[in-house]
Amino acid sequence: MKSTCSKLFVVACVGWMMSCSSASESSKPTDTPESGSIWISADESFQPIVDELIQVYQSHHPQTLINVQYKPEADCFKDLFVDSIRMVIVTRKPNASEERLLTDSVGGITRTRAVARDGIAVLAHPSQKKLTWTRKELRELLSEKNNNSLMPVVDGLKATSTVRFLVDSVLRGEIPSKKLMAARTSQGVIEYVANNPNVIGFVGVSWIGNREDSLQRIWQPRVQLLRLANDKFPDYTSLPDQVNVYTRLYPFTRDITYIVTEKHVGLATGFARFMDGEIGQLIFKRAYLAPLLKDFGLRPVTAKE
Repeated sequence: MKSTCSKLFVVACVGWMMSCSSASESSKPTDTPESGSIWISADESFQPIVDELIQVYQSHHPQTLINVQYKPEADCFKDLFVDSIRMVIVTRKPNASEERLLTDSVGGITRTRAVARDGIAVLAHPSQKKLTWTRKELRELLSEKNNNSLMPVVDGLKATSTVRFLVDSVLRGEIPSKKLMAARTSQGVIEYVANNPNVIGFVGVSWIGNREDSLQRIWQPRVQLLRLANDKFPDYTSLPDQVNVYTRLYPFTRDITYIVTEKHVGLATGFARFMDGEIGQLIFKRAYLAPLLKDFGLRPVTAKE
């Protein structure tokens, strides 16, 4: 009887150890910087540049697959609490409250950095005569004080990084205009401005400022970029070219920032390092954005040149 019990005990122990080993094996990461697949979320404002970054990274590492979901920035921050999302690409780092919540729920973030800067372009139909605007004038256009025939259009009425910038940095507590319109996407903003003379549009410059992008070259002649006056130097006006965005002389700028939550050196970490490095920074430069980590000598080139 004792012998039978001993045998059963040994079998049970072996089975338990095998199940633990199997669970341990299944929980091991299946990706590295050079192989595997992951999901990330990115602000829809940055789709053109993120698509290009992913394409080049995967061409250098053919055994990798980076699946990206484009969505409003607020939803990207929610994805930080989703286990299957390894990285988000947004316009800011988590604040102190968000960092505490992330630490409690997913063990915190492992890597975050601002890698480039872009501007929010202000667009008008080619027939528009007023080509230079101040922040005060745009605040009146976006607020309930809007008493002219022009209608502002943005990429969604809430949750996007462009809308957040306009609410926080332009409206500053003013009630939004009832004329404020929302397109479903940044591309929708450009199309609406191109087809309507009485519209002023707000869109990330990466959607309209790249002269090398074949789709953007189609739209560039159909809209015009408006000049904005500098807040500190009102006599200085500029378009959202690389130099003025980098130096913030163009007043509507925001940073492209990644946040990584994976706890091993995996594909998200590899992609983050790629954006930090020379090739990634050169991609930002060639897309007419302002790289923040490498000095390539930026030039004041715009979509209209």
